[in-house]
Amino acid sequence: MSRSLRRGSIAAIAAIAIASLSSCAAGNAPDTLQIKPDNAAATIGTNLRLNNIVVVTGEGTAGNYTGPANVVVNIANTADTPAELKSVTVGNGAAATFTDAAGAPLSSIVVPAGGSVAIGGQGNPSATVASATVSVGGFAPTAFTFKDGQKVETEAAVSPDPGEHGRGLYKGFGPTPSATATPAKTTTPGATAPATPGAPTTGAAVPAGATTTPAVPAAH
Repeated sequence: MSRSLRRGSIAAIAAIAIASLSSCAAGNAPDTLQIKPDNAAATIGTNLRLNNIVVVTGEGTAGNYTGPANVVVNIANTADTPAELKSVTVGNGAAATFTDAAGAPLSSIVVPAGGSVAIGGQGNPSATVASATVSVGGFAPTAFTFKDGQKVETEAAVSPDPGEHGRGLYKGFGPTPSATATPAKTTTPGATAPATPGAPTTGAAVPAGATTTPAVPAAH
């Protein structure tokens, strides 16, 4: 074989090898394999998409757990009318209560037409379950019901809040323990001082601390 033919054969083999490596690299890339997060996602009808559904428990929680938890989700609405989320349940069917970003109660959470709403995290409305029974690190049945009757059920990942000094995607997304209210001391308006022994029990009230002198009949 002449040197020119040998050089041509070597070049062809090298080109085939490079093409094969390139195709392997492309096949393993995340965008080629469409790799997505493990967090649950769900579609309702043709207009509602629920993404990144996670149940976040409190700091330091682990294993089988019963207690407060927040539901984190991003809901997108491509319809030309608003969608209204009426309820969320977690685990054993415990229902969440809704509050706005300032902590005021909400009866529902509205997803605007052609827009989206993030639930959970600072500056967003929240969905908090007072007592959910879940397995931290596992998955919990989570259901979303909308005003028009549409409903979706999924298995949401359960993740603990790593806390102020921890690290993690859901730092600050967990439920905040509420302080125990201390009853305030009250006073009864118009309360009168205890009666002084020997004082009259009828007539005008006697100021507290005042003394009374029995009446002396006038001399005749």
